[in-house]
Amino acid sequence: MSTPARRLRELLAAPPIIRSLGVYDAFSARIVEAAGCEMLFLGGFGVAASRLGLPDLGLLTLTEMTDAVRAVSRAVRVPVVADGDTGHGDLLNVERTVREFESAGAAGMLLEDQQFPKRCGHFEGKQLIPTEEMVLKLRAALDARTDPDFVLIARTDARAIEGFEGAVERARQYAAAGADLCFVEAPTSREEIERLPRSVGHPLLVNMLTGGRTPIFSAEELEQLGYRITVCPVAPLLASGAVLRRLATELLSAGRVDHLADKMMTFDEVKQLLGVPELLGLRERLERRR
Repeated sequence: MSTPARRLRELLAAPPIIRSLGVYDAFSARIVEAAGCEMLFLGGFGVAASRLGLPDLGLLTLTEMTDAVRAVSRAVRVPVVADGDTGHGDLLNVERTVREFESAGAAGMLLEDQQFPKRCGHFEGKQLIPTEEMVLKLRAALDARTDPDFVLIARTDARAIEGFEGAVERARQYAAAGADLCFVEAPTSREEIERLPRSVGHPLLVNMLTGGRTPIFSAEELEQLGYRITVCPVAPLLASGAVLRRLATELLSAGRVDHLADKMMTFDEVKQLLGVPELLGLRERLERRR
């Protein structure tokens, strides 16, 4: 039986770059899956914003994130990679994070080398743990897997603190420790984006954060450079925020919002997406079996 983690391994083994959006709840996950994305990324920024109304500053607990992983994984069939932040503590916490995410249905997890409390990778004031400590965290995460296909992605935020070469060296050591992919957060120039795959020499995930510090490349360009996964981590959150703000403004000024229907899904589309016909047909299907 194919598991989500096995499916993610299959996608990683195939030539095309994996294109993913950063979903933040089960509903956004269903929309993105229905549009055709083969992998979903569940980021801490979006979950903290949607669940708590707070920024990505280490405020989201393991329990809250695991609940989000479970809800999203149950809502879709495609693999979900979840943001494990710092592992929510020390080595024992890292082990628990892996086990909780696995049992909640995630196909893989990001683990980063920031000190707790962490910050969004495009915020100021980040601090790092020593490389040796992150290597121990990666070993703990790898040992904690019950499914050998569960994908571990090592993230380093060293670019902002130790420079480009320091980030590359950390990524190399994390790859040597057994990470399936590496992720160098927030490179600041096109040259750095172009150099990273050659410099690290290991499969890479890259963030294309709208409004962030990293120059935006197309998926085709990133594939040619050698990246394996490209994620637009906050675009769905930004898009939904813009539409909701417009709706609220129009309601307060015009007293109605139906004239913006072309900016919205139809009610019938939402019902189809949520499986309303199938769910309401349960009684009829059961009665036909008499």
